Amino acid sequence: MSEVHQPGRLGLTGSIGAGKSSVAALLRARGLTVLDADEQARLVTQEPAVVAQIGARFPGTVVGGQLDRAALSGRVFGDPAALADLNAIVHPRVRARMAALEQEAARRGEPWIVQDVPLLFEGGLDAQMDAVLVVDAPLEQRVRRVMARSGLSREEVLARDARQTPADEKRRRADVVIDNAGPPEALGAQLDAALHTLGIQLRPTQG
Repeated sequence: MSEVHQPGRLGLTGSIGAGKSSVAALLRARGLTVLDADEQARLVTQEPAVVAQIGARFPGTVVGGQLDRAALSGRVFGDPAALADLNAIVHPRVRARMAALEQEAARRGEPWIVQDVPLLFEGGLDAQMDAVLVVDAPLEQRVRRVMARSGLSREEVLARDARQTPADEKRRRADVVIDNAGPPEALGAQLDAALHTLGIQLRPTQG
């Protein structure tokens, strides 16, 4: 049996409100497989065994067998020890899911996969990537975007931003940066240029 070629890994990340999800959608539209760490975390935290573990560690965050995500967020935000405990429950399962999805892409012969990871640098996962693409935008623009979509206050958005790796550092550590300060239609051209810079060729999509 021939050895399965492992696809290259493109890490996709960006600060809160930068527009990472928009870039992920464009990557999918261009035929690339995007593995979304947040989506896998949501699926993991629907598993009964995981919900039971979280409920035991954080009493009051599980109601009727369902995880109260707002309550859990309130418990771990600003508490590094609590967040570390939650991550110890969730992250190994997320990594296992991402690895399994990556192997499926490898069996399909895909030359590249995208790992969409909000906390790529914070988790040290950038070291596992063949290239890192950072999406960025000015702070005030990012704050306005998050406030408009989430209902969070300015102070709450700034607090979340402050707990991430600073945007300037992300830019320094990226292989390519997409600046999402302009209109949405400007993103596609920037993304195509970024993929060209990284040598990522797109396979023809089925029409």
